Amino acid sequence: MVEYVVTGNIDDRILAKSARCLSGGGLLALPSDTSWSLACSLNSKEGIGKLRRLSGERDERHFTLLCADISQFGDFCSMDNTRFRLIKRLSPGPYVFILDTLSGTGKALGLRRKELGVRIPSHPVPLAVIRTLGCPLYSITAKRAMAVKGGENAPDRREDTENENRELPPIPEEDLFEGGWELDEIGGLDMILDPGEEQQRIFSTILDLTGDEATALRRGAGPWPI
Repeated sequence: MVEYVVTGNIDDRILAKSARCLSGGGLLALPSDTSWSLACSLNSKEGIGKLRRLSGERDERHFTLLCADISQFGDFCSMDNTRFRLIKRLSPGPYVFILDTLSGTGKALGLRRKELGVRIPSHPVPLAVIRTLGCPLYSITAKRAMAVKGGENAPDRREDTENENRELPPIPEEDLFEGGWELDEIGGLDMILDPGEEQQRIFSTILDLTGDEATALRRGAGPWPI
């Protein structure tokens, strides 16, 4: 279940094994430039279903599309030149950008909102996995509240998302993981890619780019305003 990786020299065999796992509907835990993430292949409906059940979240703003480069955003979201320049300026890095989805994206992912969070992490492991897999990862921050066997009894946080406050609360530091070994507490994971280093217990800054001006929905590791 645990595969140890060298961040600066990731074994191609482990990357290939990760891609097979994800393509088969598996769930993967991996480090990022913020905290630990749980991810599935964007092309796997089975994996997306597992990830949502494990997380207990219904609000899509808690989920993020992890991409290897900005060109992948354009396959799913709408961007004009102003938004493109801001994203390019802040990427890769600890920022999630909420963008309007293209026609068909919401249906393909089963989204209740016509918007999606996307980001390019500044960490070699997720970037290498995405490139090997050949498509983005659908992900969520790993939290201790998810540490329930198989995710079957994960707390249901299905709040009404139609009339909620636009801002998202910060994630308490004590709810985030440090070491890869701790992720064994989360049932339902198929693989953990562990670089053997403790992760910072920090979270990303979420910027809403669906309006006329960029708005911070949550301030985290990425400074804002800039």
